[in-house]
Amino acid sequence: MKITFLGTGTSQGIPVIGSDHPVCLSTNPKDKRLRVSILVEWDDYAYVVDCGPDFRQQMLRINCNRIDGIIFTHEHADHTAGLDDIRPFYFRQGDIPFYAHKRVLGELQKRFDYIFTTKDKYPGVPSVVQYEIKNEPFRLGNLSVIPINGYHHKLQVFGFRFGDFAYLTDMKTVSDEETQKLYGVKILVVNALREKEHISHFNIAEALAFIEKVKPETAYLTHISHYLGFHEDVQQKLPKNVFLAYDNLQLEL
Repeated sequence: MKITFLGTGTSQGIPVIGSDHPVCLSTNPKDKRLRVSILVEWDDYAYVVDCGPDFRQQMLRINCNRIDGIIFTHEHADHTAGLDDIRPFYFRQGDIPFYAHKRVLGELQKRFDYIFTTKDKYPGVPSVVQYEIKNEPFRLGNLSVIPINGYHHKLQVFGFRFGDFAYLTDMKTVSDEETQKLYGVKILVVNALREKEHISHFNIAEALAFIEKVKPETAYLTHISHYLGFHEDVQQKLPKNVFLAYDNLQLEL
């Protein structure tokens, strides 16, 4: 299995438009972060988790020419706003499978009604196949994927376990029952927005405490704000098995 971090930034990305914060002015490529998303590949399968406003740029940057579907953690714009840019994949492959909570599918149908309509569809508009995710394992190709149910403040979100790899973003609370689904993972990815506590995201202390609870072999932090600090400075303060993810980082299992 190969995991590519397409983006590791928070909802505004880094640099933030118009910001003179030192991290936004950094010339280190690891301090430049598109909106959060990953590509998960195994055998002959390739699935994207979330499709934010930087989706086109992300696909071009890694020269991706095929996906088997898109899995959504939740409906916020930084995770869904790039949907129109699935068109090149649709033109080559046909209908694109979407996997999401029933609520998320409903939100996408409202925001991108022209994609989901079945009447008088405008030429060139992509079509999708919808699959509802419930809080139970589901199949992607030859792999059973385990949803991890959590909350982004009061909003339900899903993380996902793909075999020995698990990916959680935009989490603030995860129950003990759901956390147990993560035990035994080799690589855990979890959001860590900043040092200061946040109403709907783990801060870095909460992320590290969650990692200590799950005890993966290695862990990576994502959904990072410029307020967390410079990549190199933050990395030096982390436990030896915990790393800041960065755009275009690739992991293999």
